[in-house]
Amino acid sequence: MFSESLLFLLLLLLIGFIAKNSSLMIAIAVLLLLKAIGMEAKSFSFIQSKGINWGVIIITIAVLAPIASGEIGFRDLSGAFKSPFAWIALISGMIVALLAKGGVKLLADDPHITTALVLGTILSVSIFKGVAVGPLIGAGIAYAAMKVFSFFG
Repeated sequence: MFSESLLFLLLLLLIGFIAKNSSLMIAIAVLLLLKAIGMEAKSFSFIQSKGINWGVIIITIAVLAPIASGEIGFRDLSGAFKSPFAWIALISGMIVALLAKGGVKLLADDPHITTALVLGTILSVSIFKGVAVGPLIGAGIAYAAMKVFSFFG
């Protein structure tokens, strides 16, 4: 009647509801819909192989939208280099992008890691009132930690 994957998704949906994580709930709803209409065989492997790249594209569009709308211009860019906090933000942005690069590699090489990352994100949101930024940066941090662990282990 209920497959293990369906029960797992329903449990994650419940946790997402409790944690008020709309991104997780929407993602699970889409997957449940694809299962319900019998599209899982064709769509899931395609989504798994292309989904992270789509997400990166959508995030990049969101980051570039203020430039496209004119909210951020060259004056803002030149002004940003005058503030020490802007330099900290610039360096932080570079570090996060490098961590996310490692996260993409980790998720591509070990997709089962996604479950632990999603669970960690859900727990942080629900217990510590954290902000769900998705598994990509978590995977990047995990990738960096695994490299350090491998180096010393």
